[in-house]
Amino acid sequence: MDPAYLPGDGGLDDRVPFLARLENEDGTALRKLGRELQFAPRSPLIQQDEPSTHVLLILTGWTKVTASAPTDYQALLALRGPGDIVGEAAAVTGSPRSATVTALERVRAVAIDHRAFRDFLAGCPSAAFTLLGLTAERTRASDRRQLAHASMSVRERLATLLLDLARTHGRRSADGVEIAVPLTKQELAGAVGASREMVQRALKDLRDRGVVSTGRRTVVIARPDVLRRIGRLDA
Repeated sequence: MDPAYLPGDGGLDDRVPFLARLENEDGTALRKLGRELQFAPRSPLIQQDEPSTHVLLILTGWTKVTASAPTDYQALLALRGPGDIVGEAAAVTGSPRSATVTALERVRAVAIDHRAFRDFLAGCPSAAFTLLGLTAERTRASDRRQLAHASMSVRERLATLLLDLARTHGRRSADGVEIAVPLTKQELAGAVGASREMVQRALKDLRDRGVVSTGRRTVVIARPDVLRRIGRLDA
C-alpha cells in the first residue's frame, strides 16, 4: 500500500517495535530473563485492573489493546505484534493494569517478572531511554487519534482507519487489499470512538458503493482512492 495513505504517526501500531529498537545484545539479554508462553486466539494476555506482575515481549502473532468504561463501552486503543512490549507501564509504576491485551491469533510471548524488568532497565540506561522514547511516541500517536476523533465524522474516521490498517496489515487478494488482522465490527467501532450501529451503517454504504467487501472479521478494500477522498487525505 501507498505509505502516504496516512499523515503522521497516528495509527494503532508501533511503527518500530520495542525489540527492534534495542541493541542486539540488549534484546537477547532481556529475552533471557523470562519464560516463553503461548496464547490461543481470543484469549487474554493481560487483564484490565489486575495487579502488575510481569511484562510481555511478543515474539509472534498480533494482539489488541482495549480499555472498558463503566458503561461497558470498549475502546480499541492499539494493536501490538511481533517485537512489541505490553504491560510495561504498570510494571514500571506499580499501578494496576490500565488495559486488557487479547490475542487476535495464536501468540508466542516471553513473560518477564516486573522486578527483573525494572532491574534490567536500571542496569541498562540505553534500554531505559529506548523505552522512554517508545512511550513518548505512543502518547503522541494517541493524541493524534484524539484530535482526529474531535475533528472528523465517523465516516471519515473509519475511512482513515481502514487505510491505516491496509497500509500496515494489508495483503493483496484477487478483490483488492485484505486487512490481515481479524477485527470485528465492534472492534472497528471501538477504534474510531463510535457505536457498532454507526460503523455498521458506514460499512454498508461503502459496500453498496463497491469500496469494500466484508465478512466475518474480514475487510477487503477494493477502492482505496475513495477512502482517501472520504478521509480527506488527498489534500
